[in-house]
Amino acid sequence: MAAAKNPGGIEALIFDMDGTMIDSMGYHAQSWALFADQHGLHIEIDDLMRRTTGRTGAECMRELFQRDLANDEACALIAQKEQLYRELFGPVFAEVAGFKSFYAQALARDLKLGVGTAGDQHNIAFAMSHLQLAPLPKAIVGGDEGHPGKPEPAIFLEVARQMNASAAGCIVFEDAPFGIEAARRAGMQAVAICSTHTPAQLAGPHVIATVRDYHELLNSNFLETLHVATS
Repeated sequence: MAAAKNPGGIEALIFDMDGTMIDSMGYHAQSWALFADQHGLHIEIDDLMRRTTGRTGAECMRELFQRDLANDEACALIAQKEQLYRELFGPVFAEVAGFKSFYAQALARDLKLGVGTAGDQHNIAFAMSHLQLAPLPKAIVGGDEGHPGKPEPAIFLEVARQMNASAAGCIVFEDAPFGIEAARRAGMQAVAICSTHTPAQLAGPHVIATVRDYHELLNSNFLETLHVATS
């Protein structure tokens, strides 16, 4: 784990979902490949993932088809692709190692917990039904609510707004370069979860820790190093 700074006055933790809370990115890649094949598209999956991870479903479809899709058409295509993803991942659903334990310990330290994801409401409901978090995050903002996708900061800023937390008082947990950049643009610190990318790909001056999974954070007493803001 990278040496962590000592952020002060932390109010809230904001988690990306895919690849950060749940170990889903390989199944997203598989579903993109199946979806592209069904539509007669020849794509390089790694390149598509690099260009789209963290962007909203509509943004992804416009990137894939390389044309300006109407919202209704984009939504219909998104529904097809994400149904494939859920069918693939559902039978083998898994969290990123240690996430639920970390979530519970963060709650016990009176931190506000939120989710900011490019995933749509169907994928959010799918993830939450499998994770069975209790209680649910204080705020959940998805990619189908009208906000631009990452690396724009809007999704994270909306999560903070709904939790009544300052940007400077939030730490974002992210597994993708666009998400790490979105945290920087939002004025938030970040923890890089290297489930899908290397530490070098997730580097930044605002990144206070770099880990493979949440067990590393728990074993390093990361939460205990935070100065949690008091109301």
